[in-house]
Amino acid sequence: MIKKKLVAYFTLTILILTFTGCGPAYITKGVAFPKMYDQQPKSLLILPPMNESTDAEAKDYYMTTTEMPFALMGYYTFPTEMVNDIMKQEGIYDTELLYKMPLNKYYEYFGADAVLFTKIKKWDVSYMVLASSLTVSIEARIVSTKTSEELWKYTGTVVVDLSGGNSGGGLAGLIAKVVVAAVNTATADYVKYAKVANNRIIYTLPVGPYNESYMKDQSVKLIDQTQKK
Repeated sequence: MIKKKLVAYFTLTILILTFTGCGPAYITKGVAFPKMYDQQPKSLLILPPMNESTDAEAKDYYMTTTEMPFALMGYYTFPTEMVNDIMKQEGIYDTELLYKMPLNKYYEYFGADAVLFTKIKKWDVSYMVLASSLTVSIEARIVSTKTSEELWKYTGTVVVDLSGGNSGGGLAGLIAKVVVAAVNTATADYVKYAKVANNRIIYTLPVGPYNESYMKDQSVKLIDQTQKK
C-alpha cells in the first residue's frame, strides 16, 4: 500500500514538473528592464521600421500604428513628419542610414532621451486554397541616446486564421471555404493586426513619466522572451 502511494506521489510530481516546464516562463518588468527604471527616459524618437518581410508596403502601413500607442504609455513622442523632414535636411533618406547613425546625434538634433527601433519580422499571408493565415511579427527595442545602452526589447506576433472555419461538408462546403479564404486573404487588414501586435509589445514596456503608473509597475508580470525554447 505504501509502495503504491509512493509510486502515485512520484508520478504526480513528475507530471506537475513536466507540465510546468512546458508553460511559458514569467518575469517582472522591474527584473526584465531595470535600465528603463534607472535612466527614466521621458522623450522617445520613433524611427521608421526596418522591413524584413516580403511585403514592400509593410513599412508604410506599420509606421501609421506606432506613434499613438507609445504616447499613451506616457512618453513624449516626436511627430513622425517632423523627424522625417529634419533627417532629409541632414541628407539622410534611407532607413538603414538612420539605424547606423550615432545615437548621440538624435539627442543633438531632437533632444530625445531614447530612440525606438522596430523591425518587421513577418508581414505575410500564407494562402493554400482551402486555408490561409496572416502573420504579423514586430520586434521593438529602445536604446538610450546618452549611454547607447539597450533599455528595452520585446517581440509581438499575431497569427490570424483567414480560412473562415468550418463551412459544412461536401463539395459545396469546400467551395464555400475556398471562397471565404480567398476573400479574407484579399481583404486582410494588416494595420488592424499590426495594432494587435503592438498591444502585445506595449504591455511589456515600463510606463513613462506622463502616465499615472510611472515608476509603479515594476511588479507587473510578462512572458520572459529571453528563455530559450
